[in-house]
Amino acid sequence: MANSIGTRFILTTFGESHGLAYGGIIDGCPSNITIDLAFVQSELDRRKPGQSKLVSQRKESDTVQFLSGIFEGKTTGTPIGFLIANENQKSQDYDQLKDTYRPSHADFTYDKKYGNRDYRGGGRSSARETVNWVVAGAIAKQIIPEIKINAFVSSVGTIYIDKPYQDLDFTKIESNAVRCPDEATAAKMENYITEIKKQGDTVGGTITCVIQNVPIGLGEPVFDKLQAQLGKAMLSINAVKGFEYGAGFCAAEMKGSSHNDLFNEDGSTKTNLSGGIQGGISNGMDIYFRVAFKPVATLLQQQEVLTQDGKLLDQQGKGRHDACVVPRAVPIVEALAAMVLADFTLLNKSS
Repeated sequence: MANSIGTRFILTTFGESHGLAYGGIIDGCPSNITIDLAFVQSELDRRKPGQSKLVSQRKESDTVQFLSGIFEGKTTGTPIGFLIANENQKSQDYDQLKDTYRPSHADFTYDKKYGNRDYRGGGRSSARETVNWVVAGAIAKQIIPEIKINAFVSSVGTIYIDKPYQDLDFTKIESNAVRCPDEATAAKMENYITEIKKQGDTVGGTITCVIQNVPIGLGEPVFDKLQAQLGKAMLSINAVKGFEYGAGFCAAEMKGSSHNDLFNEDGSTKTNLSGGIQGGISNGMDIYFRVAFKPVATLLQQQEVLTQDGKLLDQQGKGRHDACVVPRAVPIVEALAAMVLADFTLLNKSS
């Protein structure tokens, strides 16, 4: 398995959904970086289950314990080891999955690839793995404090924010359970997710991420383009089905005369359809991208599943699951963006 991400700022993780703990090692973090441990925990609190009626009610404190690499509030330059205990497993909810494969899950592919899978909550394929990413992202944010990263829910199902991000107040992102900075749209999203949950169904959505104060020059011109690494990171999130930056897929409908970002005399651009990246390298303008999340695959409804011996049967999902994953995924998107930007920042300093 590929359990590491990054070139200079490297995160390697371990853990399963219903194992004893999750954890990881962050290698390559410079020394003498002041680390606000309370901030790290606050980022984990944004991701943890049970924080509202809209999400999974699994009760986990997600308290992080740092084992190495931080001394007297500062990084030492050695590997940062950390651990997060699993406190509220209900493995019996997954006994029915021992010999069956759920549709649109990793059950079938993991079993065929490895021949031995932890079926409890999805094991290594569980989105609970992202708790490790949020820890590393919180450290990465403190390596690049001048860069501002704000992600928010921009759609749930067919309910969209109909304003450009420049007209939104990012301080309102945490003011509601769905993490949408437009209050009227947030209320519609919350009501819709609540109704979907009552039906035992799930729904997808999108998260928009805006990165500001990015210096010119992050990213490489060929295979390590900045947008490519951001895309790889976002597409590593369990439920993600799509990534676009700048004008994205809308650019395919445009003429070059409309899409080109014309220069100002200071090197900035009059428009920013490039999304802050040109030739794989940041140009100093805002970076913005959108990430599409599918509906959660576990339904609290009867669905046809496949047994290990090749039979089809009806089975109802059990366990504690999100009806819509996007509200809890906001800090995950931010964390991965921070890791990519910290990685490129350190690469620039070492070149």
